[in-house]
Parts: sequence; C-alpha cells; structure tokens
Amino acid sequence: MDFIEGEILCIDKPLHWTSFRVVRVVRARLCRRLGIKKLKVGHAGTLDPLATGVMILCTGKKTKLIETLQAETKEYIAHIRLGATTPSFDLETEIDVEYPVAHITREMTEDVLHRFTGVIEQVPPAFSAVKVDGKRAYELARRKEDIELKPKLLVIDDIELVSYDMPDITLRVVCGKGTYIRALARDIGAALGTGAHLTGLRRTRAGEVTVDNCLKMDEVDRFLDENIPSAIKESK
Repeated sequence: MDFIEGEILCIDKPLHWTSFRVVRVVRARLCRRLGIKKLKVGHAGTLDPLATGVMILCTGKKTKLIETLQAETKEYIAHIRLGATTPSFDLETEIDVEYPVAHITREMTEDVLHRFTGVIEQVPPAFSAVKVDGKRAYELARRKEDIELKPKLLVIDDIELVSYDMPDITLRVVCGKGTYIRALARDIGAALGTGAHLTGLRRTRAGEVTVDNCLKMDEVDRFLDENIPSAIKESK
C-alpha cells in the first residue's frame, strides 16, 4: 500500500475518542513507519466523542475523495432515553429537565418515527461544530451564550424501532449527510410529548463500508506493519 500517494483506511472509532484524535494518532504512526515528518490525512465524517463506529480516513491524494465519501448514506444504531433532556442531547451534559412517559406506547412510538422519514427540517444542536458568526456553536453553548441556529433540510431514508423497553428505545437510522442523531432524538422526544437524549450511538455503515470492515485502534499497528513495504521500514 502506498500511503504517501494515497490510501483509504477504515477505523472503528473508540468511545471517548474525538475524530481529530483518531486522525492524529493514525498520522503519527504512519509517519513513524514511513520515515517522514508530514503526511496529509483527513476523515470523511465526524463522530462525536461519545459515538463509536465507522470512520473513513484518507491519506495523500485520496483526501480529494473526502467530500464524495461524506455524501454517502450512513447507518446508525441509536440508544435513546425518553423522559429527560440534556443541553447537549446526549450524556456529555447532565439532565436538566425530566418529563412524563406514562402516556407513551410502542404503537405511538412507531407512528411518530414514520413522520421522520423522507426530507425533513432539523435544527442542529447548540453543542455542535456549526459556525455562528465565525465561532463554533459548541464554544458559545459551553459559555452558556444564547444562540439561534437555522433549520437545515436533510434526508432520513429509514428509521426502525429495534427495541422498546421504556423509558429506553433503540433505533436503526439510515440517513444522508448532515444528520445529527442527537437532534433527531430531541425531535422524536418532542413529538412523543416528552423529552429525550442519546445514551449511545454507533455508526454501523458509511456508504459501502460496514463496521465489520473496520480496524480497531489496537489493530492499526499490525495492519501498518503488514502493509508498508519492507524497503521503507529498513530505510528508517
């Protein structure tokens, strides 16, 4: 494999790692093995620190494919807790408000989910990388500044109720570029007449790449050792 010219690596992002950390660590390991100081490496779609799963990394000239790869359909398994909200819509922040859930039924939940398929409008979370007046929204949100984000059009291809165990539900979501699953959880909760937040998220597919095709971070070193020509290793 020629990582300097350009390759694609598929990583199963670990819990609590930022997408930037994955890129930084893989770049450092590549540079060390290739005996170089710099290498262009980018990823095709951010995952929040509390999410795991498919992250596609591109090196060298393959970074030109990032925009195309970002536009691919993605699939997620989302674990949602109904009856409570958090400012970040996930477990990054503490519960701020609790709501009743006794009125919610499985039938009602499935009916509401159908309303979120197709082209929908979604307001991004305040705790997101969306820019507001040149600054990231999450920077302003953490300073508790009031911000107003505009809704964006996006496409949800499919939502399936995988499990129903009140107050917890698990969904399989197939969606297009720009979808915030945290915001989807918020909106589903509101449609059910309650609050909601994510308790877990795993990206299981991005385009044709499934999580089964991805390297875990503890497998990266072995993979690079097996795929970097011995002549390059010996010249280090």
